[in-house]
Amino acid sequence: MRARDLAVEYETVSVDSDALDAARLLAEHRLPGLLVLDANGEPKAILPASQLVKVLVPTYVLEDPTLAAVVDEKHADRLCRALVGLTVGDCLSSKAGPPPIAAPDDTALEIAALMARVRSPLVAVAERGRTGTHLLGVITAAHLLHRLLGES
Repeated sequence: MRARDLAVEYETVSVDSDALDAARLLAEHRLPGLLVLDANGEPKAILPASQLVKVLVPTYVLEDPTLAAVVDEKHADRLCRALVGLTVGDCLSSKAGPPPIAAPDDTALEIAALMARVRSPLVAVAERGRTGTHLLGVITAAHLLHRLLGES
């Protein structure tokens, strides 16, 4: 199995996309994360769903998790308001580096090793050329496991 055979179409967003729309996309499709593209349509970063959840949690609760128990459900239901007016770029971790990118001819083991090394829920599959990077699709960890388990 090669990366080009494992890659599937996948939801993408840009750094300028609305963060609330991105959260809805993650929730509606139950995705582990989104591939973020730059203005040229090239992979820029991965926005894990967990990172968007982190944006929802007030700083004071992150600093003292015991405070989460005293916030009533009425206020908890309003957490998504934290995303209003933010872009996907605003929600990316300051530590977010470039997304893992597999070459079309990479093997399943190479893809698995890449995912494990960078701890990413997905890997972009792209051809790099003189004119830029052409995205072929994405491989999620769940999809890779499904294919590997089917082969055993």
